[in-house]
Amino acid sequence: MSYDFNIHEILEMAVHIEENGAKFYRDMAENISDNSIRQLFFDLAAMEEEHQKIYISMNKDLSDQERKPTVFDPQGEMVQYLRALADLRVFHEKTKEDFHLLEELSEGEKIRKILQAALDLEKESIVFYLGMKELVPERFGKKKIDKIIKEEMGHIRVLTNKLISS
Repeated sequence: MSYDFNIHEILEMAVHIEENGAKFYRDMAENISDNSIRQLFFDLAAMEEEHQKIYISMNKDLSDQERKPTVFDPQGEMVQYLRALADLRVFHEKTKEDFHLLEELSEGEKIRKILQAALDLEKESIVFYLGMKELVPERFGKKKIDKIIKEEMGHIRVLTNKLISS
């Protein structure tokens, strides 16, 4: 049995993922003393917060068709399911718990480790959205997921450039 989703559900999930991402970047900034790297992580957190605003705005502008439920869900369990699914892989508290900065690492090694982890998480978010895109029919806003993916790709460029230069 397969389910179709609508863009409204995906945008709700995207806001949640961006919230988790902003928290991750702020928390990682607290582990670094290098001011330029700390600022980079605070900037990435701000970008995640800006993405939240974009997705909330996109959600407000959806047509009735794009909001139309694709399954009977009187308790709103579908969005809870999608949040849980996103939480399993993309910027969740568990991710941070699994990511330990060993005290014996040098500042440079910590920075590289955080940058690589952040890059991996951003890639996972893109893979997640690509998978979700396959579950949203055209009439329910499939093409709007491309905007989400494009925003996430911007973070990959920033992180890759910083990782290469560190």
